[in-house]
Amino acid sequence: MDNNRTILAVVLIVLLWSGYSLFFTPQQQTIPPAQEKVVVAPDNQPSKELEKAGVSNSAVSTPVTKPMLDIGAEETRISVVSDYFEIELTSLGATLHSVDLKNYKKTNDVNSEDFHLFSDKDTGLSTFITTGSDGFYIPSNLNFEIISNKSDVVYVTNESATISFAATINDLTIVKNYTFYPSSYSFDLNIELTNNSANIINGKLNLSLITPWNKDAKAEMYSFIGPISYDGEDLLQDKIKDLEGSPKVYSKNILWSGYTSKYFLTAINPKDSSEQIFIQLGDNFIENKFISPTINLLSNKSEKFEYSAYFGPKQIEFLAASHNSFESTIHYGFFHPLAKPLMVVLKFFYDFIGNYGFAIVLLTICIKIIFWPLTQKSYKSMKGMQKLQPEMKKMREKYGADKQKLNQEMMAFYKENKVNPLGGCLPMVIQIPVFFALYRVLLGSIELRHAPFMLWITDLSAKDPYYVTPLIMGVTMFLQQKMTPTNMDPTQEKIMLMMPVVFTFMFLNFPSGLVIYWLTNNVLTILQQYLIRRQPD
Repeated sequence: MDNNRTILAVVLIVLLWSGYSLFFTPQQQTIPPAQEKVVVAPDNQPSKELEKAGVSNSAVSTPVTKPMLDIGAEETRISVVSDYFEIELTSLGATLHSVDLKNYKKTNDVNSEDFHLFSDKDTGLSTFITTGSDGFYIPSNLNFEIISNKSDVVYVTNESATISFAATINDLTIVKNYTFYPSSYSFDLNIELTNNSANIINGKLNLSLITPWNKDAKAEMYSFIGPISYDGEDLLQDKIKDLEGSPKVYSKNILWSGYTSKYFLTAINPKDSSEQIFIQLGDNFIENKFISPTINLLSNKSEKFEYSAYFGPKQIEFLAASHNSFESTIHYGFFHPLAKPLMVVLKFFYDFIGNYGFAIVLLTICIKIIFWPLTQKSYKSMKGMQKLQPEMKKMREKYGADKQKLNQEMMAFYKENKVNPLGGCLPMVIQIPVFFALYRVLLGSIELRHAPFMLWITDLSAKDPYYVTPLIMGVTMFLQQKMTPTNMDPTQEKIMLMMPVVFTFMFLNFPSGLVIYWLTNNVLTILQQYLIRRQPD
């Protein structure tokens, strides 16, 4: 039975490591240089790859190119400033030139500049590019005129602000209205097309969300980065390698589509304005193109298209406030049912104490209190097994040659002494899902990005720069294991003592917030073991 318990302990270690590898495998986002291409068909003819995907001729369009300003035209730029962001718009295509988030910094340095969520300097392309297909001719380099709020800077304070652009080409007038709101990372875009001719114009309107993509950038550990869409039930993630061969096309059932990084989201909800969403890969960008149904625009008639957008942090209160289901992008995978309430409690403690490091400590104490009875039972069971070792040794010597008889006598012996041989391990197994759920919370929550704790730990989402907390964690794990009652022989004990060493190396590059949780849990476990050891047998 000693050997069985050792095997069970080893199996638990393997399960822990296997679960770690299974659920937190890094997303491979690197694109081989030989496969950098966009599969599009020239002259509005579908490629073979797109024919297989069931994409019609009208859905196929030339990838956006860098706009060139018409000779003689003057580009105009206007900045929109709120407490949350600074967005620069350009008349060239009536698009977004850049988006800076004022409450988030690029690095954790004191003098760091604001976080650049988007800049056309990264791709040579602005975003929210409007084009047309079939009968709608709308070049991406069309220069618009600002017809409202012509100031260089527009401040969004207590009321919303609308910036309107207008342009006319081939008897088709295009008006783009951007509406920005105070205390929000969401904004709206309404596009109105007017037919100024005496004839009917048939066509489709396309709106392109452009996101910079660097094939040489280091992939974020254990977080999906790339195009993401939501159909009302599931998050649909398109890996970069899947876009190398041909674009991805979604139909009408998509609520929103965009691009997610570890901490930020850019997305568009097309309302009822899209028939298809076309996601393709460029040399240094990803394009989410929203393609409208075919519109029959009568003479002197207009058609409106409505879109809601989100350019900001993946923080639940801001995402939910947009009322566009953008909050569905926050998902903790298999352990989401456990992780979500843990995040709620963590934020509750933060609101109370104002420090996410101490909030993690308080959350750990709460988890320990919840599992205290199970842990108590576990250690008492192990302690009881340790006391029975002399009698068990005699039984092995007596029935060593007859394994069946030995097992029968052992089971009767356990029943007589009211000891469960598995009682020391099962309570530990129950706690493993909680560890993984909290791992996902502490790893991907933007609330911990650049969040300080104390002393040298100034970013709970990053590793301890001096590896102090992982080393202390390893020491506490060693002490915890030495205090844990065991019935293993000396050789097996030495093997199990390798556990603290393995975990210490694992935690060296883990976020310091997770290390603080594990360290706090070890200290509380040592205290619990000390109290149990003082109790009478």
